[in-house]
Amino acid sequence: MNVVELSTAVLVAGVDEVGRGPLAGPVVVAAVILDPLRPIDGLADSKVLTAERREELAPRIRAHAMAWALGRAEVEEIDAINILQATLLAMQRAVAALHIAPELALVDGNRAPRLTCRVQTIVKGDETVPAISAASILAKVARDSEMCEWDARYPGYGFARHKGYPTLEHLLALDRLGVCPIHRRSFSPVRNRLEA
Repeated sequence: MNVVELSTAVLVAGVDEVGRGPLAGPVVVAAVILDPLRPIDGLADSKVLTAERREELAPRIRAHAMAWALGRAEVEEIDAINILQATLLAMQRAVAALHIAPELALVDGNRAPRLTCRVQTIVKGDETVPAISAASILAKVARDSEMCEWDARYPGYGFARHKGYPTLEHLLALDRLGVCPIHRRSFSPVRNRLEA
């Protein structure tokens, strides 16, 4: 039975993460069970959508989905157990927070978290599976909003612009301002500056 056949037969949650690559901030995961009777036009991988389009789609996803939830792993957890394990933990938290238990979780990528339901990984699933696309949008909107809040609390790093990713602006700010509390100390650009 393929994904399409499974999707029509069981309750399916799309699961995707945002924030594995940044040097700062949490990793955020969304899980979404779409309602087949309330389709949402325009779903796509959050990375190919403009910020404005994501902001338009997010409330529609929250309003029309059968269920949605967010999960996260904090900087301290990322540093303690590594980014992959923290991402899998955040996926578990997102699926567990759904008020409807899915029978199948379709997870973007090639690493599966341990869940109480069946799990299928799909490489580039955020491009091909609407529920994963919806999850990628909710996770991205939530994390970007949080990074803008951190930007106000820790000015000078440019978190509102680069969202914690290792851009030249961010690396230069690290050199100038040092490491702040939301930086991931286990990531080499941060660790190297602490050790210098």
